[in-house]
Amino acid sequence: MKRIKNYTSLWLLCLWQAVALAQSIPTPQSHFGFAMGDDYSLTNYTQTEAYFKKLAESDRVRLVDIGKTEEGRPQYMLIITSPANMKKLDEYKSISTKLAYAEGLTDDDAKTLASTGKAIVWIDGGLHSTEMVGTHQLIEMAYQLTCKTDEETLRILDDVIVLLTHANPDGHELVGNWYMRNNDVTKRAMNIPVLYHKYIGHDNNRDFYMVNMKESENMNRQLFLEWMPQIMYNHHQSAPAGAVVAGPPYTDPFNYNIDPLLMTGIDAVGASMINRLNVEDKPGFTRMKGSPFSTWYNGGLRTTTYFHNIIGLLTEIIGNPTPMEVPLVPERLVPNNNTPNPVTPQKWLFKQSIDYSISLNYAILDYAARHREQVLYNIYKMGKNSIEKGSKDYWQLTPRNIDQIQANYDADKARGATTETAESLGGRMPSSRLPTSYYESVFGNPEKRDARAYILPADQKDFPTAVKFINTLIKNGIFIHKATADFTLNGKKYQKGSYIVKTDQAFRPHIIDMFEPQDYPNDFAYPGGPPTRPYDVAGWTLAYQMGVTFDRVLDGVDGPFERLPHGVLEVPPAKAVPTSSRGFFISANVNNAFIVVNDLLKAGIDVHRIQQATDGMPAGSFYVSAKGADLLKQAATELGIEAVPVSRTPTNTVQIKPARIALFDNYGGSMPSGWVRWMLEQYHFEFSLIFPQEIDRGNLKDKYDVILFIEGGIPPFGRGETGGRGFGGRGPDPADLPEEYRHMVGSLTADKSIPQLKAFLEAGGSILTTGSSTALAYHLGLPVKNALVETVDGKEQPIPGERFYIPGSVLRVKVNPEIDAAWGMSEDTDVIFNSSPVFGLKPQASLQGIQALAWFATDKPLRSGWAWGQNYLEDGIAAFKAPVGKGYLYAYGPQITYRAQPHGTFKLLFNALYQK
Repeated sequence: MKRIKNYTSLWLLCLWQAVALAQSIPTPQSHFGFAMGDDYSLTNYTQTEAYFKKLAESDRVRLVDIGKTEEGRPQYMLIITSPANMKKLDEYKSISTKLAYAEGLTDDDAKTLASTGKAIVWIDGGLHSTEMVGTHQLIEMAYQLTCKTDEETLRILDDVIVLLTHANPDGHELVGNWYMRNNDVTKRAMNIPVLYHKYIGHDNNRDFYMVNMKESENMNRQLFLEWMPQIMYNHHQSAPAGAVVAGPPYTDPFNYNIDPLLMTGIDAVGASMINRLNVEDKPGFTRMKGSPFSTWYNGGLRTTTYFHNIIGLLTEIIGNPTPMEVPLVPERLVPNNNTPNPVTPQKWLFKQSIDYSISLNYAILDYAARHREQVLYNIYKMGKNSIEKGSKDYWQLTPRNIDQIQANYDADKARGATTETAESLGGRMPSSRLPTSYYESVFGNPEKRDARAYILPADQKDFPTAVKFINTLIKNGIFIHKATADFTLNGKKYQKGSYIVKTDQAFRPHIIDMFEPQDYPNDFAYPGGPPTRPYDVAGWTLAYQMGVTFDRVLDGVDGPFERLPHGVLEVPPAKAVPTSSRGFFISANVNNAFIVVNDLLKAGIDVHRIQQATDGMPAGSFYVSAKGADLLKQAATELGIEAVPVSRTPTNTVQIKPARIALFDNYGGSMPSGWVRWMLEQYHFEFSLIFPQEIDRGNLKDKYDVILFIEGGIPPFGRGETGGRGFGGRGPDPADLPEEYRHMVGSLTADKSIPQLKAFLEAGGSILTTGSSTALAYHLGLPVKNALVETVDGKEQPIPGERFYIPGSVLRVKVNPEIDAAWGMSEDTDVIFNSSPVFGLKPQASLQGIQALAWFATDKPLRSGWAWGQNYLEDGIAAFKAPVGKGYLYAYGPQITYRAQPHGTFKLLFNALYQK
């Protein structure tokens, strides 16, 4: 009895201390001057950083600087848990990572660790900065977890360690300040002049397997190297019209590499979320086919976690500091499994969305607390499953393999090679049962096994880019091996320094997804109907995009290998630079060559390009005089550039000089342009941004040599006033803007802008276009045509989607590397095709000197993703170079700079950025 009394007294003392501390922590309203969710009120990051530091005075909170942003701000994560847990934080982190990696553990070991560990839950906000519900729920949630003393919160803090992470500080500062700048609250808006991420805006949620941006790297480090949470929750906006919030479970298809336990785990937490809202009389949650969000894509902050066995949750919620309306959408009002509890049309306030978000957070945390041991054990189980799959023969269930079963049966039946017949099963879901021998014909075929390892040879043409690929895996928590000596496998010799990526590890789904093609299912609204658009892209195999050479190993592999320190990035092996009085060659095959060439040109050192293959160097390789030796030695050490001494000064060369580059942008910012802005900086190209007003003023050749239009800007042919896909209208009234942004407003037009661009070309300028901006070729009247049309009733019209549809996927093209625009390219190159234009050349094209740079050489160019009706592509031109007056137009249908991922096609941009 005395022990119970003492325990009660101690509990009351702790509660009193918690209440006293909570009273010393300012509320959001007292700190910011308004409550989270008040109408017409937004915070900025400077204020929020100061508030986080005040919360960190609590013994429940630890403030962690996880790295700098692209604009140099500190990015913070709040660790919130009970004071008792805080004292053992390192121990709980160790348990979490041991279970996630699942190495060397028995099931009993895992159960013991799960029984002593704490559930780790990640909640973020603010990734997309105009989606301000996410940012402000994060602040409110941090306050409540720090200060609330109710039974549920204390129970959660005892059993859960919460990682509250601000996903985009730079955008928060920009959007908050922009919205609040107007004293008239009714005129406050989020029509910001530039992207809310320095380079990529909304695409910051497409960078998490590539990890180009600093914020992506900061968060990936916490997710996949430091903490390995079992559950993560990614807040977004906005819900489909007529709903309040879209959430889990998600629509099909799901990625076949993902463990089924992960999918059912999402279902379980999703049930907790919708149930809590229903208990609290908060209608409007839609799920499954009620929204377009799937679990197919790897690359988002939420979705990359699936390939690491983390239950990733996304919600998209309505809400705005400026009051809004829930619209009337009649079909949303009928209760069904997608939306069991519909919301009715009504006025909607920002505060309501904050309240919903807090309820959803608590639902997830409550689930994690109640199922603490289960979620800890399950992440181990998924990791163990992956290790086992990578340790034995394994065949993946995919549409392509399943279709092969039916194809084998149909072929045998057609030629009378089988007497077995398919048995009709009938019933409510008609289907047929094939003889089981046809299963073995595919899933017993040793050639169709999944790889147990991938080897990246050290002697490939562009090994520094292969190292960059390896670093994307390292940033995603993948274990990498490296050869410490030459070795031979299956009769092939590999050099010391080759990389080996084994699949017998917990994050095997991510490895497979980066090396192997995505097999997107044929997905149509109904049989014979239009295609259902994927949520993002259908195929992205990164090894293909980056042009990396690798070998698939189907059996277990060992050799003179060392496992690299976990999470430590690799650098290309340093090269020795011999002495030479005649100068040096640098191969055009190597992307990093453009970095050192740009540095050489800035230093005033002559650089030439050879126009034909010479002394083992491909056409377009760089010749550098002996004066460049010091810079070449630096590049050989830092970039892995091999400088090959020449025995004689080469002939048939052309000297290059830096071009004056203009990169098109628009008010509000272009994401495709922003990615290229980042790329140009990484490769040391100098450039300026150019906007429509400057183009319309003309005299462009006086200032620029090259203008880049990346995925937009050029008006579609025949619709002169529109700005093209992704560039919207003309923007706000310049009179409503600060002077520094007024020059950005406007869009290009056929009647005013195109003549200025034509004059620029005729005066000797070059214009490079990709994707939709290739419409410039039609405005200029070049002898090219759309290859994806058919004639119906004497009129040409696009091939309908029922017969031809290729969303974002990886396709193979043939390239002519003898043409200067394609110097250094492989003859067979993988490109990103995203409903991209494809061209045909009219008979007079050759007379005008138009050259095909890349084309589809087969009727089956699909490498990864989904290509319905791909046979229509055969012989279609993917890219061409056309003379216009003294200048040149470069037209690339595929997305050669797509999200700064396809290193294999970067040279198609870089080659055009020099004056000859």
